[in-house]
Amino acid sequence: MTELHLWLRHEPRTTERRTPVVPADARRLVDSGVALTVEESPQRIFPTEEYEAAGCRRAPAGSWVAAPRDTVILGLKELPDEPDELIHRHIFFGHAYKRQPGAAGLLRRFAAGGGALLDLEYLVDDAGRRLAAFGYWAGYLGAALAVLQHRGRLTAPLTPTTKDDLDAVLRPAPGDTEFTALVIGALGRSGRGASTAFRTAGVEATRWDLAETRDLDRRALLGHDVMVNAVLATSLVPPFLREEDLDSPARRLRTLCDVTCDVGGPFNVLPVYDRTTDWAEPVRHLRAEPPLDLIAIDNLPSLLPRESSTDFSAALLPQLLAFGPGGAWGRCLDRFHQACRELGIEEGESRS
Repeated sequence: MTELHLWLRHEPRTTERRTPVVPADARRLVDSGVALTVEESPQRIFPTEEYEAAGCRRAPAGSWVAAPRDTVILGLKELPDEPDELIHRHIFFGHAYKRQPGAAGLLRRFAAGGGALLDLEYLVDDAGRRLAAFGYWAGYLGAALAVLQHRGRLTAPLTPTTKDDLDAVLRPAPGDTEFTALVIGALGRSGRGASTAFRTAGVEATRWDLAETRDLDRRALLGHDVMVNAVLATSLVPPFLREEDLDSPARRLRTLCDVTCDVGGPFNVLPVYDRTTDWAEPVRHLRAEPPLDLIAIDNLPSLLPRESSTDFSAALLPQLLAFGPGGAWGRCLDRFHQACRELGIEEGESRS
């Protein structure tokens, strides 16, 4: 069997501090015979020297483009716009299978180069359950930021922190007024994280999932002060919030956090905004009177980079150790081919 060569790339997004593999798990990969090259990255929460000490090779940021063709490139978020042709197999969150903006262009780059996208969102077991995800921390941070905004304690720009420091400002303080909160998608990873953060803030949130959204009580939804959406829809469903709801006299809702950030896609359950927010400007005002504030940051777990990376890496490690043409990775590759067919993209010589 050919030795697996993984290449941990630098993340081009300046606010991305996470890593899919932490140094301790990198050592386990190397000890198991995997060759692991790690690009230099000044923003990664773990310094490159820790990977070197674990037996990894070091490479300049962005040098993956010249890696041997059989190398598997590992990352988290979006690729840079160049090169036009992607020759490698890439593991990352591609956000390209639900007709999101830019999806077709990304898949055409893979088809042109003969590479393939092994999308982490579709790394699932036989029952379709995600095998590695940041969902819990996305939900936790989404609810935490919503609480801080609602209480007037959210400051910008946002900066990475630790859970202990975050919880210290999240806990209720003298003079804080009570409020009601709603988590939609409460039974999933993100929903559980959001509910836990609300409890840390001294709030027991209303928790909705499929049963409650199947026949949505819109008036009850609008009757909460704070709402966190943790539902990532994979089929067309009636939206949870519509433009006319924002102007409803019954709206008590003042703070909205969309953890899933599916803006621009056809399955978006919150079609009341057209762009995400970010660390520099985390809040967008959707209405002035009565106010409605939106938080929609698509890399929330990077605000707790050490904790979220450690958890994710622990879940991904056994999958990387079992990397091969079948199983979960085979399902990833099948989903890539399916996405290309759905868009009418003719593939080159992508490998299995």
